[in-house]
Amino acid sequence: MAKIIDGKKIAAEIRGEIAQECAELKAKGIVPGLAVIIVGEDPASQVYVRNKKKACEEVGFHSEVYELPEATTEDELLALVKRLNADDSIHGILVQLPLPKHLNDEIIIDNIDPKKDVDAFHPYNVGEIMIGEYDYLPCTPAGVMALLEKSGIQVEGKHCVVLGRSNIVGKPQAMLLLHANGTVTICHSRTKNLALYTREADILVVAVGKADFVTGDMVKDDAVVIDVGMNRRADGKLTGDVDFATVEPKASYITPVPGGVGPMTITMLLKNTLTSAKKHNNL
Repeated sequence: MAKIIDGKKIAAEIRGEIAQECAELKAKGIVPGLAVIIVGEDPASQVYVRNKKKACEEVGFHSEVYELPEATTEDELLALVKRLNADDSIHGILVQLPLPKHLNDEIIIDNIDPKKDVDAFHPYNVGEIMIGEYDYLPCTPAGVMALLEKSGIQVEGKHCVVLGRSNIVGKPQAMLLLHANGTVTICHSRTKNLALYTREADILVVAVGKADFVTGDMVKDDAVVIDVGMNRRADGKLTGDVDFATVEPKASYITPVPGGVGPMTITMLLKNTLTSAKKHNNL
């Protein structure tokens, strides 16, 4: 029977620490500021943006939300990004993805000041993560590392298997586990005999975007299983990439969906914004 890693509880603890630091900064006349830009009316994106604004309010941050119409041009969006780059009251800029198809994600991200890139998607920040000298980490992989640390799970010397190779989760997750002295294997859609690798994992991080993809027969006894997936069933219920019912009895630790990795993502966004505000003020 696995221990459940309570992402809500851990996220609340970290947000409490962030709120305390924010209060200390405010006493010095510094208010961390986050600007979120959303283009179009994607329902999931709108929920995420509302949650980010609410989280900012909880910890005492200044937040600005820019809701732009679907027809916004690239020049118009870039003009807003450049204005926010120059705004000293804004320490973090986040452009909610996905953007409408006529807008190029890479061009927009490349134009965010790397010092304000609190998603850590800018090539400069990606390079810093590769060499291990970073200021900001992608929010979901950083959340996974915080869950492991707060749960007392040692990464060093463990065989860590990451399912998924996206730029947002899989690749940076592998690098963070490597920096923590894990031995890392990355698996993906072209990996043959996938279960041979997953059954060797001491720590298994699953980020493939397929509901209930990893089943109990793919996991070794006492493995730590981190489920990054967020899928919606036909009945509307949320489920992860891991078949919780068959994996939980074998694992030593497991994250639930919802309530595992999810709450940590926005929490790490807040942490990155706080770091940016401190660096901007030479603290």
